[in-house]
Amino acid sequence: MKAVYIEAHGGPEVLVYGERPEPSCQPHQVKIRVRAAALNRLDLYTRAGGRGLRRTFPPPHILGGDCAGDVVEAGAQVRGLKPGDRVVVNPRQSCGQCPDCLAGRDDLCPRSQFMGSAIDGSYAEYVSVPAVNAHVISAQVTYEEAAALPTTFLPVWNMLQRKTQLKPWETILVLSASAGVGTAAIQVAKRVIGARVIATTSTPEKAAKAAELGADEVINYTSEDITERAKALTGGQGVDVVVDHVGGEFFPKAFSALRSGGRYGICGATTGLRVELQLGLLFTRQNQVFGVFMGSKGDMGEIVAMLNRGTIRPVVDRVFPLSQAAAAHQAMEEHNFFGKLVLRV
Repeated sequence: MKAVYIEAHGGPEVLVYGERPEPSCQPHQVKIRVRAAALNRLDLYTRAGGRGLRRTFPPPHILGGDCAGDVVEAGAQVRGLKPGDRVVVNPRQSCGQCPDCLAGRDDLCPRSQFMGSAIDGSYAEYVSVPAVNAHVISAQVTYEEAAALPTTFLPVWNMLQRKTQLKPWETILVLSASAGVGTAAIQVAKRVIGARVIATTSTPEKAAKAAELGADEVINYTSEDITERAKALTGGQGVDVVVDHVGGEFFPKAFSALRSGGRYGICGATTGLRVELQLGLLFTRQNQVFGVFMGSKGDMGEIVAMLNRGTIRPVVDRVFPLSQAAAAHQAMEEHNFFGKLVLRV
């Protein structure tokens, strides 16, 4: 099968478009003809070997986590899925046997593996995944939209529905509205929960797109102070919840924008892994900080239900053919996009 893989760490130039063996289908798995695979920052970190993701070669390693496609084979133990089903894949595979998995907290599974980093991924014509990781999508959902769903909406759903428990009468601050997680957070907060949404971004063009998605107000952080503007928009009180997927550079201003009793959720750190936290402010203002990494299988089922109803719709900025994965990686590194970059397979 055709696939994009690496045989060494480095820049986009190390991506190889070539032949790799097709995966087999185990009794508990479905084999999927991949139609679209979305890019994530994790793909870039894995390619570069940074953030603890350095690996030894050989064998070659296929990148990519999020994907959607058609079931072509179902293992003997599989129920509820059949060849021809259009599906989206949850890229995080949990063990199903540890205490957390057995208690329905599979998002905490210590033996989970992520497609494209720990195991071969979705930059390929075929993948085989546990059947519990594949979810049927409606005919109205494109493969590209579905592929853009998991790694953006899973942490947001986990954060807003379960961890911070955002309420319809509350106000949320969404950092970096142009990123995949930012576009997902605006939609879940506004279209699913009904909260007031303040978003941040860097250009008037991106601000207009954020407003179209549902943001009530947008702060341009290149010309406005995030803390001051968020406080002004909330009558000096501050916001109830922050969605942070960028980390270091924006943490001080965003944390200062919280009201007393507010909740801070973080699911990424693209601008830096280390921050300073004033512990006196944390306990005197009784704020809460939640770390979120993806979500549970239950979360994924609920998200796909919202996708199939048309309540949420992943934002796709550009689509590249699989053979141009290097160009897609370069585009992601340049940050000049709104939503997700997707490979058509």
